[in-house]
Amino acid sequence: MTQPTPIDTETLVLPAQAAHTDRFIYIAVPWSPAGGGMYKVADYLIQAQAPDTPEHAAQLRPLDTRGPGKAWTSFISLGKALWQIARGKLSGGLAGVHVNMAERLSMVRKGLIVTTCFVLRVPVVIHLHAQTKTFYRSLPLFAQDVVRWMFSLASTVIVIGSGPRKFVVEELGVNPKKVDIVINGVPGPAQAPERRIAADGIRRALFVGRLCEPKGVSDLLQALALAPLDREKVEVTLAGNGDIARYETMANALGISSFVKFAGWCDQEKVDELLAKSDLLVLPSHDEVLPLVVLEALGRGVAVVCTPVGELPTVLTDGENACFVPVGDAGKLAETLGTVLNDDERLLRLGRAGRRLYEQQFSLQRFFTSVSRVHQRHFGISGHLPQAQELAE
Repeated sequence: MTQPTPIDTETLVLPAQAAHTDRFIYIAVPWSPAGGGMYKVADYLIQAQAPDTPEHAAQLRPLDTRGPGKAWTSFISLGKALWQIARGKLSGGLAGVHVNMAERLSMVRKGLIVTTCFVLRVPVVIHLHAQTKTFYRSLPLFAQDVVRWMFSLASTVIVIGSGPRKFVVEELGVNPKKVDIVINGVPGPAQAPERRIAADGIRRALFVGRLCEPKGVSDLLQALALAPLDREKVEVTLAGNGDIARYETMANALGISSFVKFAGWCDQEKVDELLAKSDLLVLPSHDEVLPLVVLEALGRGVAVVCTPVGELPTVLTDGENACFVPVGDAGKLAETLGTVLNDDERLLRLGRAGRRLYEQQFSLQRFFTSVSRVHQRHFGISGHLPQAQELAE
């Protein structure tokens, strides 16, 4: 499946634009699915805001920092974004810029955004989404100095957990008082779904992510070849782009192509549909921060088998609301998949516990409220949820 045409953020009309638009906050991010988790988080925030922005609130607006082309052409879109910031400052409407940052070229582009905001005296929040420690340490010393200086310009730095916070404070030298931990949140059904095993008795497992080695795809395929499963009663779907042909060949060689299928790249609507039909999400990644698809699975009451990487072991409990398997251990992954998929009650119990955790920590309303508190503190204004979704302090 080909990726959809990226949204034109200049002409994008959101429901909120029909109301009060005097003050606004830019959410800076690559505004297309190519932006990965950063794009999804930003899109969730913007779409969650109230359709009518009251006088005391700001409208959240997308600011595309990359554009649809190749990496080297992204600086054209970046120039356009810088001009939008300057225009917003001159108009008096721009309250602040929320910069979603990863590593490599993302850090370069967003560094220019942060610097421009500093020059124009526009408050800026950096939201760090990637595990940047290895990348930062690979930089020459002068480049590390530039990165530290750039982070010092932010009003605050948002991180996803205690690990990234430690890196930002100890290695980037950011004042601990200027670091906010905000756990991501995702949309989910308002009521806990009533999960049950399909009438045909088939257990359905799902992988969502780029098909590559860091996501543990080879580990998963090897595990499926070893797992004690009734191959006529299990169906495994791998949804994502990447080197699909390579992994299809591998599945054929392992003799598992009869129950393993590759769905290709899927938009969010299709992922939601796949999750709704799945009994289990499996994500044997070698490196993550806090993958959104795990939170989406929890919200839909889908059991989760994953590796304890990034912030996952700090927010999930092995055996209670997820099952952990060691990174790169296909044998253990096979054993765990067999144990969980062959035990209907365990599947359902994990799903129910995951949904309870979602309601406590990972709902989109809770995430929006946490981000709004950061904006209120540093921009003096924030976005607004529909009244029915507002959370108590």
